[in-house]
Amino acid sequence: MGLYRANIRMLGKLVVVTAGMFAFGYALVPLYKAICEMTGINILALGDRNIPGATANTPANTQVDTSRTITVEFDANARGPWEFKPAQRSLQVHPGEMATVMYEFQNVQNRRMAAQAIPSYAPQQAGAHFNKLECFCFSQYTLEPGEKKSWPVVFVIDPKLSKDVRTITLSYTFFEVGGKTPPAPVADAKPHLASGAGT
Repeated sequence: MGLYRANIRMLGKLVVVTAGMFAFGYALVPLYKAICEMTGINILALGDRNIPGATANTPANTQVDTSRTITVEFDANARGPWEFKPAQRSLQVHPGEMATVMYEFQNVQNRRMAAQAIPSYAPQQAGAHFNKLECFCFSQYTLEPGEKKSWPVVFVIDPKLSKDVRTITLSYTFFEVGGKTPPAPVADAKPHLASGAGT
């Protein structure tokens, strides 16, 4: 009988100890967070909240060369019965800065067409430093009669571009797939305006 009571007492103690350990472990999570926030030991736990010594805004992109400005001119050559033009004629960007320009296209024919664009650059050396992150020239497109589209070109100019280059012309020739591929545009002796640009 004495042994039974001793076992019951021991079981009761073990239940109390187990419950205490569970409660202590459960309480550790908010306690740990509070300690980390006070001491700043676990910076990742702070998430989007203020980090001691950090600025309120996102740090600026250190790859952008703000000491230089490059004028990018946009040109469009419509080699066929359709309308194709940039939404704006030029844009000023810093090397390393991401920029976007829109190109507008309309199939004015009464039939479906498949088409693709070929880019070219002036001066030619700029092509190796003109990095397109997104461009409609990457794919062929099928457009229904009268269909209009606006496509983005997202680009970054490599800061390694020669400092002598202050203006880059990005030109696209849009042609119908299955037809004769037009030659790449050749720079004229006189400057010319983008086909349909600004209208």
